[in-house]
Amino acid sequence: MIINRSILKKVYRKRDSWSHKYDFGHLLVIGGSKQYTGSPALVALSALAALRSGVDLVTIVAPERAANIAASFSPNLIAYPLKGDYLNKKHLPELLKFSKNKTAVVIGNGLGREKETLKTIIRYLKNISMPAVIDADAIHAVALDKKIVRNKKFIITPHSREFEVLSGSKITTNLNERIKSVKNAASELKTTILLKGHVDVISDGKKVALNKSGSPYMTKGGMGDTLAGICGALLARDVDTFTAACASAYINWKAGEIASKKLGEGTTATDLINSITEVIKY
Repeated sequence: MIINRSILKKVYRKRDSWSHKYDFGHLLVIGGSKQYTGSPALVALSALAALRSGVDLVTIVAPERAANIAASFSPNLIAYPLKGDYLNKKHLPELLKFSKNKTAVVIGNGLGREKETLKTIIRYLKNISMPAVIDADAIHAVALDKKIVRNKKFIITPHSREFEVLSGSKITTNLNERIKSVKNAASELKTTILLKGHVDVISDGKKVALNKSGSPYMTKGGMGDTLAGICGALLARDVDTFTAACASAYINWKAGEIASKKLGEGTTATDLINSITEVIKY
């Protein structure tokens, strides 16, 4: 299956005049740490991309410094600060409390790979039943306990190196080999995987889809984080994992393509976010 614009018809429909807040989801974004100065930005990019993709509300939960900086990016963002510099087991009750009234979660962006952080991610994922996007540092946590993703409404969004950590096998640029590797890994883990690359490969272990939109200018930091946010927004609208992964891949890379035609080498993740509405308008 080659993904094209028709995928959008499966996730976006004309809204009823009496639509109200919460009809289109409330997304939780868990990320950030004190370790990297850019980690709050990664969380904010994910959250802003989700809002541009149609989710009604986004709440960021992050270590204190990251939460406060992320909140400053936009008045549209709600942020709750956790005490401390890194995610740890003491935060688990708060994370689960914030998850109760949310319709999906994105976890991993900028969290770091402290041992305690990875253990907390594992415990959190074991205790939730709502749809989730597992990205960046959270992929390293899943690699330590792969059974936590089985038969849940999860999407894992690795780049090539993260996929190798997750699957334990090397991956090349040969498209047929990538298709086989992703399908096998998704089947083994019983989850949906979106392998990012020049051609995105998406599989739930049975079906396989390829996303061939995009631009070579989409190498800037943060464009994987926008993808995670878009994916989270679609899951929050109760879209199934395979369709959400396919549609988010198309939206993210098409938005990047639109932005890069205008800006070329200067294209950034925020430019991509600002182009999302051009992709999804109907």
